[in-house]
Amino acid sequence: MLANYYSATNAMTYTEFLATQTQPQPPADLSPLLEALWYAGRDEWHLAHSIAQDNEHDPLHNWLHAFLHRQEGDQGNAAYWYRRAHRSQPTVSLRREWEELVRTQLPG
Repeated sequence: MLANYYSATNAMTYTEFLATQTQPQPPADLSPLLEALWYAGRDEWHLAHSIAQDNEHDPLHNWLHAFLHRQEGDQGNAAYWYRRAHRSQPTVSLRREWEELVRTQLPG
């Protein structure tokens, strides 16, 4: 089972997280993974990728890293990171995979 990385002060729902996407900055109390997903959801690839690179020891961040390279269109690099995350290449849309990643981190 995937661990949740939200803090007690960051126990927002998926719907609440989506609502923050219209704000100019991510909420201050997001975990690094959720912060990267916040940026990825706004197509701010370089900011999301920078966060993913800082946490390469964690399988969830490796999944995020794979997703980002898939989003970028670099399938070879994405395949490498999916292997590091112990995940197969997804067949779902990028949006669906992003949603799945976000939902692993949020209750409800």
